[in-house]
Amino acid sequence: MPVASDTLARPLAGVTAAREDLRLPSPAPARGVQPGAPSAWLPFTVTRVRNESDLLAAVSVRHAAYARHVPTLARQLQVPEAADLLGDTVILLARSKLDGSPLGTMRFQTNERGPLPIERSVPLPYLLRHRRLAEATRLGVAASPEGRLVKMALFKAFYLHCQEAGVDEMVIASRAPLDRHYRQLMFVDVFEPGFQVPLRHAANLPHAILRFEVASAYQRWCAARHPLTDFMTHTVHPDLLGPSAVPAPLPAAH
Repeated sequence: MPVASDTLARPLAGVTAAREDLRLPSPAPARGVQPGAPSAWLPFTVTRVRNESDLLAAVSVRHAAYARHVPTLARQLQVPEAADLLGDTVILLARSKLDGSPLGTMRFQTNERGPLPIERSVPLPYLLRHRRLAEATRLGVAASPEGRLVKMALFKAFYLHCQEAGVDEMVIASRAPLDRHYRQLMFVDVFEPGFQVPLRHAANLPHAILRFEVASAYQRWCAARHPLTDFMTHTVHPDLLGPSAVPAPLPAAH
């Protein structure tokens, strides 16, 4: 996830045909984990990358995951990327409580300081460009029995961070058939269904662009009787984004 610039430009002619469901009324205030919710402990922790050791662990599980699914891109991911070292980047790392091994990672950035990575490949619709966005990239999960739970925990940590940071929309790009996992979480297409974009930061592989409105998440999950509602909003997971030590400085970008 290189094509000639004219090849990349051709599908962009239809970009302005954004979905009409972007024109939604302002939603009710966001609701995260509900007051009085019970706690549940996970067999791993999910924390922010705070030092070089954490970063290298995240890179290792990221590279291994991409090597299984996108080997052409994995070759570029054996070392930290410049985006890992930006001041507005958040990298999540899941580690096993049993042996400390890295189980999963996700990176995300907001558009508070500049355009999202995805905007290097496609201009977003006007209504999204004027909202506070967070784009998740470089999701990687180790091949382990806890893989699906790790993925859901990373998503919940991303969601909770976005709530706390006042993010309006979570944005992701996903290849088929992996995009179905996000659609099951109630992400929706930013552009017309079926429209895909070759992404410059993903080896120019075509991706669907999906969004998730943070403020209306709880009401939408409840209305749909979504099977993950309890996990996402009715359970406190102390292992997600818990207290961490004062961060050591990450290596400088070169």
